[in-house]
Amino acid sequence: MELSVKDIKGKETGKKVTLPSEIFGVTPNDHVIYLDVKQYLANQRQGTHKAKQRNEVSGTTKKFKKQKGTGGARAGSMKSPVFVGGGRVFGPQPRDYSFKVNKKTKVLARKSALSYKATENAISVLDDLNFNAPKTKEYISVLNNLSLSDKKTLVVVEGINNNVYLSSRNVQNTKVVIASDINTYDVLNADNLILTVGALAKIQSVLN
Repeated sequence: MELSVKDIKGKETGKKVTLPSEIFGVTPNDHVIYLDVKQYLANQRQGTHKAKQRNEVSGTTKKFKKQKGTGGARAGSMKSPVFVGGGRVFGPQPRDYSFKVNKKTKVLARKSALSYKATENAISVLDDLNFNAPKTKEYISVLNNLSLSDKKTLVVVEGINNNVYLSSRNVQNTKVVIASDINTYDVLNADNLILTVGALAKIQSVLN
């Protein structure tokens, strides 16, 4: 698949790049995409939820009424889960939600997600993307020039670029990542991908 390279003003530079078929032209595997996205979302969970059990609730363990003769059910201490202020039965405890997904599975998932975007013609290639200083207005201007200001976009740059990142930070529905950190969830969550030429080369080296 061949795409025209544009500059930050949205005009064609006359250059063309070919999206490698081994990355952008594979037959998508929906199951590996599911596994990779599931792992990504699980890894975002802090897992710090906690509810007190009856042995952790503060209060006396004194038996507050006699065993028999009250006409009601027998009861122990007020820390029992059946009373207000008592402990909780089988409440949430701190845990780690992460799980393992094989490297080859994750690579195939990313290739599948990129292939979906390629078939949807939702990929734009920029010659370069750089600002002299963090300027949100300039970043928005780039999106307007590419006619993507109303779309959810994922911008992939070759390496760490603080000016671009800081310029995009206050703009809704857009995210900037470096090529080596690209993941299946971000690709599928975006309506359009914006790749720099350098980022495209980096993606090839990472996924191959």
